[in-house]
Amino acid sequence: MKRLGLLTLILSFIFSFCNAEGIRIISLSPATTEILFSLGLGNNIIANTIWCDYPEQAKQIKKIGTFSEPNIEMIVSMKPDIVFATGLEQAPVVNKLRAMDIKVFVSDPENFQELFNSVIEIGRLTGKQSEAKNLVDKLKEKLDFIGKKTQNIPDEKKPKVFVEIWGEPLMTAGKGSIIDELIGIAGGLNIAHDTPKPYSRFSSEVVIDRDPDFIILGYMAGSNTKYDISKRIGWKNIKAVKNNHIIMDMTPEMILRPGPRMVEGAEFLHSKFYDER
Repeated sequence: MKRLGLLTLILSFIFSFCNAEGIRIISLSPATTEILFSLGLGNNIIANTIWCDYPEQAKQIKKIGTFSEPNIEMIVSMKPDIVFATGLEQAPVVNKLRAMDIKVFVSDPENFQELFNSVIEIGRLTGKQSEAKNLVDKLKEKLDFIGKKTQNIPDEKKPKVFVEIWGEPLMTAGKGSIIDELIGIAGGLNIAHDTPKPYSRFSSEVVIDRDPDFIILGYMAGSNTKYDISKRIGWKNIKAVKNNHIIMDMTPEMILRPGPRMVEGAEFLHSKFYDER
């Protein structure tokens, strides 16, 4: 009986691996698209959204609509083996697809451990268990290396940071968000760490009062410049503005997308916080 169980397990693994070679994937999540490419599954993605723009090859894949409004009829017609989605605005789409017996995996990590768990599960579902484990191990190693650089620095000597994820209305990332954790790993103190929700509106007056050392614009600012930021009422006296520590020269997705590039985001911010002060 034990031999039969072992044989079943081995055959199951082999089937999963072989099946992965021809697995048809649709990704509705830019972050998951990046994970899939990191696992060597780029060629298995038969469609994704217009927001799936990294790596460069992801732009060439057939588009099935936007992040919040993918074309369900097109998804069904393409007969995917699995659809990868996220929470947030996609719950109605996920429910409709599941009602039509389409396999859907939802990933919506709120911290790095949940991100690692998602990578492992994506690897299991696609026959890329070994690649997923290796990726997680590498990401953990890099994050641990960054974290150890600042773990003994007292809070009073760490830079205070404000992450602006949207300008009008002013919004930020607080406690319970993966962005808040990223700021901490990079050696910063998120001035919105005490907010009751992971993502919420934030008062301009509170930003002024808490006087951050760095301001991170976590979105494509468009015409928004450092000059524009300084012209906000009361902001010209904020340390970050006075010392020209408004971080705009990074790819926003490095802190906004819960994928492999968040580690690069942590490395980049650590350098900004401690090499440019």
